[in-house]
This record gives sequence, C-alpha cells and structure tokens, in this order.
Amino acid sequence: MIDVEHITKVFNGFKAVDDVSFEVDPGEIFGFLGPNGAGKTTTINILCTLLKPTAGSAKINGYDILKEPDKVRRSIGLIFQDPSLDDKLTAEENLAFHAILYGVKGGERRRQIDLVLRMVELADRKEDLVKTFSGGMKRRLEIARGLLHQPKVLFLDEPTLGLDPQTRSHVWDYVNKLRTEYGTTVFLTTHYMDEAENCDRIAIIDHGRIIALDTPEALKRHVGGDVLTVRTSDDVKAEKEIGERYNLRVRRDKNGLTIEVENGEEFIPKFVSNLRTEIISLNLRRPTLNDVFLKLTGREIREEEGSLADQMRAIVRARGR
Repeated sequence: MIDVEHITKVFNGFKAVDDVSFEVDPGEIFGFLGPNGAGKTTTINILCTLLKPTAGSAKINGYDILKEPDKVRRSIGLIFQDPSLDDKLTAEENLAFHAILYGVKGGERRRQIDLVLRMVELADRKEDLVKTFSGGMKRRLEIARGLLHQPKVLFLDEPTLGLDPQTRSHVWDYVNKLRTEYGTTVFLTTHYMDEAENCDRIAIIDHGRIIALDTPEALKRHVGGDVLTVRTSDDVKAEKEIGERYNLRVRRDKNGLTIEVENGEEFIPKFVSNLRTEIISLNLRRPTLNDVFLKLTGREIREEEGSLADQMRAIVRARGR
C-alpha cells in the first residue's frame, strides 16, 4: 500500500530525511518512532504530497506521489500534528465542508457523516460548536474527518500528543477498529513508547535515517535478555567490578547502573551475593523500545517536548523552507 524508495529531503543544506526506504502492507499499522526533529513529520508531508522530495520516489495505493498527486490525495486521510478544525463551525459542519471538498455527495455524505460521528462517539454533539469541545473530543473529530472519504491509507502525525492517558487509549481503540473492521492501512508517527507497541511494525528513525525496522517484539529482542538497573554506594567502583567479574557491558548514569543480562531472575541471587559494593536498590524488567533506541543511538527518546532547537527544526521542516 505504501512503497518508498530512497527518499531524501534537504532544506538549505540540512538533510532532514536521508535515503529512507520501506514498504507498508495493506491493512498494516506501521509506525515511525523517534525523537522530535528526527524527520518523521517531513516524511509524512512528502508521502501526502505536501512536500516534494529532493531525491527518491514513493507510491501510495499504487499512485506515484510526484506524477499522480491528485490520485494520492484521494487515497489518503491525514490527521495533522497541530489542530486544524474550524472552531466557529459545528462538528457536523466541519465534516460536511470536508466531504464537499472530497466530492462526497448527497445521501452518501449524510451516511458517512453519521457513520464516522458514531464511530468516535460524537453523534450526540454533532450540532455543537467545536470551540466547546475538549482537546480529546477535537482529536476524535479530526480522526472522523480523515475517514469521511473512506481513504485506503490514514496518516496520523503524533495522533495523541498532549492528550491525557484515558483519551489516548480511546483514540487507539478507534485506530484499531479501522484496521479490524475496515481494513484501513494506518501510518503514524510517535515518540510515545506505549503507543508504538500498538504497531504491527516500527521503523526507528533518527537524524533522518531509519536505523531499525521490525515488529516491536523483534526489536526488543535486539537488546538481548533482561534489563537490570542497580544503584550502589559507589557506582564507579561497582561498574568496574561488574565489568571484570561478569564480562558484561555496563551503562552508568544519574539513575545508577544498567546491565543487560540473560535469565535475569536466575542472575540476581548470585549477583547480590557476590558483589562487593553495597547495593542500595535493584530493579529487573523486560526490554522496552526505549532500550532499543538507547542501544542503537546511545541516548533515550524523551517522552516530554523536545528542546527548542528540535521544535524550531520541526517547524522549518513542516513549512518546507
């Protein structure tokens, strides 16, 4: 459904997307996971024909993004990262305006509006002005709007950014329903770890390049074993002792020491008995996608807003300047 070959985008000498290639199957939920400024939004804008690539090619639903942009646009729905509803119109009026732009006519328009409003549980608020809606309700309405013309592919750019956990969960209920009931192909970008877990496959992107692509479980297996976090009375001394005694790679930061071990539950009793440095706290867990990103890049994906430089870079990319 999506076929991307060697896409590159350069802004004033800055390579925002760097030789990106991947495919997405029909009905798949595919995710781009990476920090702010990694190139996620730029890639979506290229695939949605809002930006032209500097190099490379891509097809959506069999249509070339450069040669057949109108057919691509009719094949997709797009939920922007930033709000894009008209607050002075009702929910129904927002949807009707969008349906007219996409050529959805007469009775079909009415049926589709009623259908998508029921799906996002806003049918009882269809005559209310959007300015009276909460952030979560607006996001649900944007998803409904993106589905009005029954697109083959739905693009979601940071779909739950700024929403509370309960609303984020509801949004994902709707996204999963699209795939199971309508066979919609979903392409999303996110920097939330739990959100990425919902994807069939994930491409981890950093500095405009895809550095890993696989299922969430396969990516986590790349870390290897369990993750043991230890705080001691002398982390510097303990780091050296662990490295010498167990021949394990140890990462030290403000939170203590992090070690990747096989069969963590069996390793811990021997570890506690043999370590000469006093242990203050110890935690064992399964690997996360953040561990994968950390192993591949040497740093974590922050769950909060990016630095000012990241934000400005993202703005520049989105505007295509």
